[in-house]
Formats: sequence, C-alpha cells, structure tokens
Amino acid sequence: MVRRTKEEAQETRSRILDTAEQVFFEKGVSRTSLTDIAEAAGVTRGAIYWHFKNKGDLFEAMLARIKLPMDEVINSTFDVHEPDPLGRLRELVMMCLAGTAANPQRARVINILFFKCEFTDEMGGVLSRHQEAIHDSREKIAAGLQNAVDKGQLPADLDAGRAAIMLHAFIGGILSDWLLNPEQLDLRYGAATYVDALFDMVRQAPSLRQAPATD
Repeated sequence: MVRRTKEEAQETRSRILDTAEQVFFEKGVSRTSLTDIAEAAGVTRGAIYWHFKNKGDLFEAMLARIKLPMDEVINSTFDVHEPDPLGRLRELVMMCLAGTAANPQRARVINILFFKCEFTDEMGGVLSRHQEAIHDSREKIAAGLQNAVDKGQLPADLDAGRAAIMLHAFIGGILSDWLLNPEQLDLRYGAATYVDALFDMVRQAPSLRQAPATD
C-alpha cells in the first residue's frame, strides 16, 4: 500500500508538471495561475502545493527534467580521466542543438524559458537562480575547454573563459533563431555543420588567444 501511495504521488507530480508545461506554453508563465494548472490537470490546488512550494518552484522542476542528461555530459568534459574532452564538448553542443530539435518536450520547455516567461516577483528567486545557472554553465564549459587544452586538443594559449562565453552564446543564439523560425533553419540535420564551424573558430581565432605574458 505504501509503495502504491508513493507511485500515485509520483504520477500526480508528473501529471502536474506535464500540464504546467502545456499551459505555460499556451498562455505564458505570468498569465498562468496555479488554479489554471490544477483545473487542467484534474487535481486540486492543494495537490499542487503538496508537491511544489509555489509557481516558481514548479517552473524550476519543469526545467530540471530537461537539464539532467546535459548535466551528465558537461560534467564529463572536465573530468581529468576523460580522454576526449573536446569530443564530449562537441557531443554536448550537438545535444543542445540537434537533440533539442528532435525532442519536442525539450524544445517546448526552452521556448517557454526564452519567450514565454517574465521573471516577476511571483516567480521568487527564479531569475537569480537562472543567472547562477548561466554562470555555472560557462564555468563548466571553460573547465572542459581547459581540459581539452591540457590534453593537447586545443591551442595551449587558448583563453578558455572567453571561448566559453562564445560557446554559450552560440548555443543560446542558434536555439533562439530556430525556435522563432524553425522552417528557416535545419537544426535537426544541419547542426553538425554549425558546430564544426564553431570549434574551428575556437581552434583558430587569434582573438581567442591569451595575451602574451610580459616581464
């Protein structure tokens, strides 16, 4: 009975998240109330508060469902025992681009984050946590790039921090363009060309090199 109760609770939580995703996408986050989500999910507001503290907490749980696979890949890029950190970085970028184009749920959630979310007071600390997540992602990409430098896969004088900013901005910019005009950008099957060009830039661009040390 206890196991069944836990399974039912998990099913209810998943249904709430699935429903929130759909309603946020259709109405926008600021125009969606917890009552809207409860009614669409066929649950009470109390059921939502049993699983989530507020709308911001629910929103972050929705984001977390699409981040976990990418987190595993990005963590491997700066593992000193990883023999091919550059390959893992490329895998990460491909997962973010082609993987998103092939995954309707991930595309929908990113669309909500990019275009249908206003970071109002009602969302609590979501904005600050999102800013922290961006900073953390850049730091991890920089660590992965430095790992690739240490493995001899990238130039020894690469400015990993600057290159990480470029990679992060590239991913967000390509995704934004694709979400706005998916018919104009073949992201599912054409991402490899853009990604390879990006890493060619990282390898070759003089502006991504560290300034020579001075005495």
